[in-house]
Amino acid sequence: MPFYELVCIARAHLVEGNLKDLIKTSATQVLQKGGVVRGFDNWGNKPLPHRIKRHQEYHTDGHYWMMHFDANPLTIQDLNKKLGVDSRVLRHTFIKLGDKLDTVVARPDKSH
Repeated sequence: MPFYELVCIARAHLVEGNLKDLIKTSATQVLQKGGVVRGFDNWGNKPLPHRIKRHQEYHTDGHYWMMHFDANPLTIQDLNKKLGVDSRVLRHTFIKLGDKLDTVVARPDKSH
């Protein structure tokens, strides 16, 4: 299975339980389709590069988080649809890091 990275920007002022539920829902979706979640990285609240209009509101801050996982392409399509309609998500993107976990070169910023 290919190795992916999901980078997601959620609403900045979500209740912690709401944010945890969003992350748990995303991970559960991957696991139910036979994928493997490798890790999470919470980057916290940060200002957005520019103002974003999403769900009939303008946003200037967002809560950034990332998830590494192995999954098949159909899982990516399903997760993309769910995140696209979720009112807690401002933006998201999937990055394919490699065809297998073994072929992924260590990231330079994580080498220490």
